[in-house]
Amino acid sequence: MNKKYFGTDGIRGEVGRYPITPDFILKLGWAFGSVLSRSIPVKEKAEVIIGKDTRVSGYMFESALEAGLVSSGVNVKLLGPMPTPAVATITRMMSAHAGIVISASHNIFSDNGVKIFGKDGEKISDQDELAIENMIETNLVTVPSNALGKASRIENAAEMYIDFCKSTVRKNFNLHGMRVALDCANGATYHLAPKIFTDMGANVVSLGINPDGFNINRNVGSTSISTLVRSVKDHNCDVGIAFDGDGDRVIFVDNNGNVVDGDQLLYILALHRKSVETVQGVVGTDMSNLGLEKALQERRIDFCRANVGDRYVKKMMRKRGWSLGGESSGHIICGDVTTTGDGIIAALQVLLALEARDCSLSDSLAGMKKHPQCLINVPLVSNSITQDPKILKEIKAAQRKLGSCGRVLLRPSGTEPVIRVMVEAETSKEARSICEQLAQKIQSTYSRFS
Repeated sequence: MNKKYFGTDGIRGEVGRYPITPDFILKLGWAFGSVLSRSIPVKEKAEVIIGKDTRVSGYMFESALEAGLVSSGVNVKLLGPMPTPAVATITRMMSAHAGIVISASHNIFSDNGVKIFGKDGEKISDQDELAIENMIETNLVTVPSNALGKASRIENAAEMYIDFCKSTVRKNFNLHGMRVALDCANGATYHLAPKIFTDMGANVVSLGINPDGFNINRNVGSTSISTLVRSVKDHNCDVGIAFDGDGDRVIFVDNNGNVVDGDQLLYILALHRKSVETVQGVVGTDMSNLGLEKALQERRIDFCRANVGDRYVKKMMRKRGWSLGGESSGHIICGDVTTTGDGIIAALQVLLALEARDCSLSDSLAGMKKHPQCLINVPLVSNSITQDPKILKEIKAAQRKLGSCGRVLLRPSGTEPVIRVMVEAETSKEARSICEQLAQKIQSTYSRFS
């Protein structure tokens, strides 16, 4: 679908540059509230939950969204800083009609964005996003004063989410005797994750828990894993866990400092669920490592790929009737316990799996061998590049060379103005060589458009 503002994970961009401006966000709130109200019985008032991460611009956009929604006749409940999955969870718990998160996920503080959940705690559909975009193109008309919405704050939101996270594992599960390093990315999990893991008995070493509005994802978090690696080694931790700025991603580090990504976590979760007969299959994405697919096949666990983006993973999970899916970036959806990618809940599920198998994180990966992967981002000039005959010919030639031992993927990013060129091969050298050749070919083709 051709959407003007929404990408694979909501609307995102640089603060102050259209559409990430206060006036647009206000209009977005009004447009969404207007579309939402159409589906609500006339005598019923729509209610929307709003959460945000720790970016300084969140104050500005929270006020803008609140004003837009109220002007459309919608009641607003403010959560303050909360992880993206917490907003989805609390939306369901409070029977609200929708939830909105103000966040740019793993991006730096100068970016921000908006993600929208329906009353079921899942990302809204492409059709809903198109309806909102169409409404944005119309004139903003405030409802009569007697129909305006009201705004209030939910004071116990943190406690609600903490209790929910604990409820996703069995009551007698604990982390006594385990030393855990937690990297909260100076983001939305900073006041939640350390308490949850401490309450469950872990000896917690916390980092990235001092947000100042500007340091979210800065040298910490799931996209800057080296800080956590050092902490695990320095404090002799059993495991390290890193979240991203809005808490919907998780990456692990084992006791030796080795990084364990989303594909490997899916493997651990799939094997545990097979042992208790609760896995039917696993949904990955086009970016999932070939090593995951082969390892699952060897263990007779079905695997399929969805488009990149946790909303598309969830859509495929629903289609297949499966309860486990995710991305190599660390978006893990445990559909048997929650509705969307949740870093804290996925981390607890992994630790539960390790306890059940009575093995370390590194030992739990026996049987899965990741294929070397090379990823190069090329600045995007035209989406038509993915259909260029010369590029398609190069891709086919590269795939023939790799055979069944590798893959080639070319796709426009849904969150950045780049084309992602990804190659998997038996060796890092081969993957790098082929990937660089394709990237150079694309760049030379782009020169015709510049």
